[in-house]
Amino acid sequence: MTAPATTRVANLDKLVAWDESEKSHAYIEGGDLVFRGGEIVHVGPAYAGTADVTIDGRGLMAMPGLVNVHSHPFSEPGNKGITEEFASDKLGQSSLYEYLPVFGMEADAAWAANKLAVVELLKSGVTTVTDLSIARDGWLDDLASTGIRAVVAPMYRSAYWYTKNGHSVEYAWDEKAGEAAFATALKTVDDAIRHSSGRLTGMLCPSQIDTCTEGLFRDSLAEARRRGIVVQTHAGQAVVEFNEMVRRHGMTPIEWLDRIGLLTPDLIIGHGIFLNDHPQLHWPHGDDFALLRDSGAAVAHCPTVFTRRGIALNTIGRYMDAGIRVGIGTDTFPHNMLDELRLACYAARLVSGNYKAGTTNHVFMAATVVGAAMLRRPDLGRLAPGCKADFSLVDLDHPYMQPPLEPLRSLIYSAGDRAVRDVYVDGTQVVRDGEVLTVDVPAAAAALREGQRRRVASAPQRDWAGRGVDQLAPPVVRTIPRLPQTRPA
Repeated sequence: MTAPATTRVANLDKLVAWDESEKSHAYIEGGDLVFRGGEIVHVGPAYAGTADVTIDGRGLMAMPGLVNVHSHPFSEPGNKGITEEFASDKLGQSSLYEYLPVFGMEADAAWAANKLAVVELLKSGVTTVTDLSIARDGWLDDLASTGIRAVVAPMYRSAYWYTKNGHSVEYAWDEKAGEAAFATALKTVDDAIRHSSGRLTGMLCPSQIDTCTEGLFRDSLAEARRRGIVVQTHAGQAVVEFNEMVRRHGMTPIEWLDRIGLLTPDLIIGHGIFLNDHPQLHWPHGDDFALLRDSGAAVAHCPTVFTRRGIALNTIGRYMDAGIRVGIGTDTFPHNMLDELRLACYAARLVSGNYKAGTTNHVFMAATVVGAAMLRRPDLGRLAPGCKADFSLVDLDHPYMQPPLEPLRSLIYSAGDRAVRDVYVDGTQVVRDGEVLTVDVPAAAAALREGQRRRVASAPQRDWAGRGVDQLAPPVVRTIPRLPQTRPA
């Protein structure tokens, strides 16, 4: 067998390297990043060994690939133009109960949505994505073909929610269907772990705390532990959900997770916003924050989808400073991780009135080593020998990076994905000069447009009031016939 090639990125202006002694990232001024096959072998001053390939790193900064712990690329790209500023006034300003069932993408267009979301992720420096989608044929191969590293999280549940009037939520229970979907999810996860790409792993995902039975949660935890993987569920994501769990059990969502034995280090809570002390609740009869802190469970924080509806975590800094592991996800469109990092900081500061409640260090750690630890992948999210060669090269000469005094701040707050030049996953280049090499973007975009057109056309069939898209999400400006062209007097 041929030995893997050694590649040297030489004379980098900066490296965001991992300092194990301090358990933190640190800048190295000038140096080389060297990887052999898919593994990093050198991070630091000039490499003394030989390399098969040398890349000029002048004017560039190498940083670890970002780790996304919560994303919905199956459906969310198809909601562009619809859900940016609309939700249910009488259902806690959430879009879950009226909009999601009406506009969610059909399976035949899911491949296009998935690939276009991955394009956005890769271009914003994400090298690992956690994909919470509905299991479908071709899903694993679609993900693998993009070149990204993926954690496959097929969702399943015992019930689905619906509204008949726009101000109350009901649940249609079918436990046997939930068990069948769970069996499919187990097979999908096992197939992912065995996938020939070597870049896919899995996670079990009972969809929402209010749509799954206690038995389904317990079985999910047992099967996850058998495979050495984690469980993720949506909880603390809506006022309606909080009140429903109190109505059913006399407990907050966090208290109920604790009672059934799920609130453990094996659990990632998708969103985890509505703890009993959240400013938008009045429930002083508990201490969810202490329960969460002491449990070792983690939180997947996705600020964009909630900020659109006037909702925010309270706050990423408070959680992380208390020792709660918080990772970052994109959840909704755009799947731009650098946008999420910036908004996570701003939302925390605005909610708390404290500029220290969401710092650049909080979000960068969440999007790298903390997120990787949540996925049980200490070989991701850092530039260090022995770790995977998942990294980005940032153009320090980009106009929006100027002046590059503090390059991570310039990247997150000013330049964003525009300055991400090249991205490598497992030692293979997937983005070159800002363009993704692995996806036929025009073909995927055309399929997504057609998929959204069909879904929008049939929306009245699924809406409780028979409304179309122009009623559920009125356009920003009206459409009129072409104006007459006249000469000025």
